[in-house]
Amino acid sequence: MSRSAIVTLIAITIAAASPVRSDDYGYVDLFNGKHLDGWSQRNGTAAYRVEDNAIVGKTSEGSPNSFLCSDKLYGDFELKFEVKVDAALNSGVQIRSQSVGDTPDGRVNGPQVEISLDGMAGYVYGEAAGGWLTPDADRKPHQHFNDGEWNAYHIVAYGNTIQTWINGEPISDLTHQERYESHPRRG
Repeated sequence: MSRSAIVTLIAITIAAASPVRSDDYGYVDLFNGKHLDGWSQRNGTAAYRVEDNAIVGKTSEGSPNSFLCSDKLYGDFELKFEVKVDAALNSGVQIRSQSVGDTPDGRVNGPQVEISLDGMAGYVYGEAAGGWLTPDADRKPHQHFNDGEWNAYHIVAYGNTIQTWINGEPISDLTHQERYESHPRRG
């Protein structure tokens, strides 16, 4: 059975290396709604295409996890996007991630903000990097991700802190020094 996800990447803000946050920083469009220039498929054999100004991904039967990765690296940032997914899909947005050997077929690993209907959407998982980063005590199932609808994600990664919101509702406020040191701010 094929699974698909539709993701519209709206904008990303690049924060300064200092702890000062300001509205002086502009937004950078990661996706222009027309083509996937500046993006690379890694791992697996999923297919990605642009349809109606959105990125559509479709899994391949028997394929390992697949990733559509920006060719640019980002360290401290604010990311906003909307997503609508197939109910059976297990997905997420990798942030500050890397691939083994820095090659397209190298295993992508690092923090992943979950996209799912199981009540765990918005929590942070360590994809091939140790499992859940959001502590068990902080992962409480919620209903902020709406099945069959567009869902607005907001992610702030600053230093060793990752904060997430779905549809305006705060989900996770994670500080994880160990993962920050192994998957540091780059860009």
